Amino acid sequence: MDKFNNMQVFCRIVELGTFSAVAKEMKLSTMMISKYMAQLEASLGVVLLNRTTRSLSLTSAGEAYYNRSKQLLEDLAELETSTTQHGEHVKGYIKVSAPIDFGGIYMVPAIEHYLRNYPEVKIVMTLDNKPPNLRDGSFDLSLLVTDKLDPGVVARKIAETELCTYASPAYLAEKGCPTSIEALAQHQCLHYVDTPHGDYWLFDVNGEQKRIKTDWVLASNNGRALCQAAALGMGIVQAPRLSVISYLQSGELVEILRDYRRPTLAVYATYLQRRFYPAKLTTFVDFLLAYFER
Repeated sequence: MDKFNNMQVFCRIVELGTFSAVAKEMKLSTMMISKYMAQLEASLGVVLLNRTTRSLSLTSAGEAYYNRSKQLLEDLAELETSTTQHGEHVKGYIKVSAPIDFGGIYMVPAIEHYLRNYPEVKIVMTLDNKPPNLRDGSFDLSLLVTDKLDPGVVARKIAETELCTYASPAYLAEKGCPTSIEALAQHQCLHYVDTPHGDYWLFDVNGEQKRIKTDWVLASNNGRALCQAAALGMGIVQAPRLSVISYLQSGELVEILRDYRRPTLAVYATYLQRRFYPAKLTTFVDFLLAYFER
């Protein structure tokens, strides 16, 4: 019996959810996948999966075995990759998750520069404001603009920004400029959704964080859309300064409520802790650190 093969089959069953999906992926029969699982459970002397006609679920033993097996398989894959790349060109796929605005504005030029140096690497970038769960294997690297980090990941700071509040000169001329965060209740607000602080805007009041729930007129998960709306005079927006620089330079937006600005937010490159890191990941992270420092 090939226990390593059976371990791989078991992990894919957990991740794909059905025996038939694994059989299709591995180009085997469902009966063969069932045989591999039976062999694995017999060799361990425990039941790993609860099976019904409609669903599969992990037993407590199965959950523990999956977590350790997944780690072992990933470590082995990374060890093989890092070893084969000694003395060779860096190559392979890097799956990156990035916030919509930061990824859309800053990451494409960064990736273009990186690929000049490492043309055999291919990068798949997904833009989403919701941080992914790196443990499910969907991404190698997650870029986050945050003041809260998962303690189980490696986090390397690549840039900094401020969380500020902005409006257009035309809006302020018509509606007046709020001089306190309480005054926002009398204004039209443009809300950034899918952020760690949810329905609230964050401010600094005498060194302490204060949360304000605004009565917004437009909400979006795209900061560039909200900045455009603010520039058109539709309301007030709170956003990372990195997303607003071009509007500030053109004069289309100005900062307000400066005294209540939140302390600096960091932009992190985060990835799982591993014994071995493939060259494609280490070269990319090191490149980002140097690129944004410049």
